[in-house]
Amino acid sequence: MCGIVGYIGHENALTKIITGLTSLEYRGYDSAGVAYVLDNQIKIIKKEGRIENLKSALSLVDHPTIGIGHTRWATHGEANERNAHPHQAGKFTIVHNGIIENYQELKQMLEKNGYTMKSDTDTEVACALFDFLYRDEKNVLKVLEKATTLLKGSYAFGILCSDDTSTIYAMRHASPLIIATKENEKFIASDIPAILEYTNEYYLLEDDDIAVLKEDSLTFYHEGREITRPKQIFEGNLETSQKGGFPHFMLKEIYEQPKVIQETIRFYFDGTKDSLHKNLPDLQSYEDIHIVACGSAYHAGLVSKSLMEEIANIPVTVFVASEYRYQKVFYHAKTLVILISQSGETADTLASLRKAKEAGMDTLAIVNVVGSSIAREASKVLYTKAGCEIAVATTKAYSAQLALLSLLTLKLALLHNTIKEEELETINEKINLLPKQMEDLIHNPQYQKMATSIYHHHDIFYLGRKIDYAISMEGALKLKEISYINSVAYPAGELKHGTISLIEENTPVIGVITDSSIKEKTISNLEETAARGARIILISKEEIDKVDDLILLPHTHALLEPILAIIPLQLLAYEVARLRGCDIDKPRNLAKSVTVE
Repeated sequence: MCGIVGYIGHENALTKIITGLTSLEYRGYDSAGVAYVLDNQIKIIKKEGRIENLKSALSLVDHPTIGIGHTRWATHGEANERNAHPHQAGKFTIVHNGIIENYQELKQMLEKNGYTMKSDTDTEVACALFDFLYRDEKNVLKVLEKATTLLKGSYAFGILCSDDTSTIYAMRHASPLIIATKENEKFIASDIPAILEYTNEYYLLEDDDIAVLKEDSLTFYHEGREITRPKQIFEGNLETSQKGGFPHFMLKEIYEQPKVIQETIRFYFDGTKDSLHKNLPDLQSYEDIHIVACGSAYHAGLVSKSLMEEIANIPVTVFVASEYRYQKVFYHAKTLVILISQSGETADTLASLRKAKEAGMDTLAIVNVVGSSIAREASKVLYTKAGCEIAVATTKAYSAQLALLSLLTLKLALLHNTIKEEELETINEKINLLPKQMEDLIHNPQYQKMATSIYHHHDIFYLGRKIDYAISMEGALKLKEISYINSVAYPAGELKHGTISLIEENTPVIGVITDSSIKEKTISNLEETAARGARIILISKEEIDKVDDLILLPHTHALLEPILAIIPLQLLAYEVARLRGCDIDKPRNLAKSVTVE
């Protein structure tokens, strides 16, 4: 993995591919390369490091009209030019996202048949497999169809064959790939931003689809049959994938949150009970809920667990998807499984969805990408309205997930009579105030000063109880993702069970208090750290003495408090990372969409 772009048309393929790859830099990568056809020959150029290194090695005087490109995030083999994509074996040249799980077995078979691998990658093995099968078939389409039965794991391929240099082939399984069109120009891409400068019309490949792209035609195949796929129109625009004057995408996306939250909530809820019944799934029959997700989406699940149990009185269990897919899970006939994923392609979450479906469970997907794999396969789907999120560290997509989960909580509470219909007017008034409250928090000038006092530390601790612990977990993740500081969230009550031994003079401790029922307990825990020299930063909706820095949250309904509380934690993480000179939008070793295990 990470970014794929291909082009066939009448203009300079190199220019189109480099532009597309640059738009996918947010996904994280360590090398880049292109393969293109010139005088019926396939040329490959690849470089370790940033796209600029590749660009400087290319002769943009060349005017190929067909090519494929890739940015690699190392999985098999270290990050170097030898392992960079594209890879070539015999008559085939390919780029690849995903992981071929049986590549060692295939490699042994291929080496026995005369192939010598030049890289450490599973991708080169797949390329050699195509070439091996082509010895007998002499038909690229049949080769790819047969390969789908031999390859295990996940893959999205862009493919060139030296016997047919006027065609790009594309295929996918459990890794996203789109085909975009503009008159007689066609693109393949692993994500929509790569094509937005040229077109907003695209097709989603489904698992085991094969696409054949020629300048004057586009054909789809599945299991040996020609098929059709519906054309999609992306609702956003190029501006949403550009910085718009902000120094970083992450800061831009933090600033976009008031609009995103308002649009997500108002798409489903106009203040009336009828809108909740009409726009959200029927939840009447469920007696317990499993929430399955990874990373920040998992933290959103933990927040919603607190809300659903406290406000709607329904038991909720939250699982890390990479554990859920392998562990023994106890279902009930009236269990609802909610899968949360920004991309809708998260490998472990998708596998967990399939596990729940095999067990006969109802599934509900909460995703941001229309038509993504999780959206298509779940029994029910709800879309957040976050638009394109470019920074690797999520902000607005996470907040949109919180907003949608809060609406689900509200509907469950109405069904269980733990919130009366008369309260909807008050809740609606609070929702109307929310964008302005978020704006005020975003423009609070304290974050830079607070960051200056802590950015040089190597360890920072977050404390909270109940829902505040779940919020703290996301705050700690934001900081470690983009600043590389060891930041860890703990339940405040666990301090005396070992954690407090880590507190030294001036150790930063960040507390979160939105739940007034345990306010005094959390304050006592923070004072224990202060007594041992800690510097206390507190995010709270009430004035609290004896802290070094305080961010005061505006009052709102309990359903909305987590949306407000996360903003200071996001901006504090941003300012710390900025002071440390980190690559905020593209943190090291991280990718935006985790489509492999």
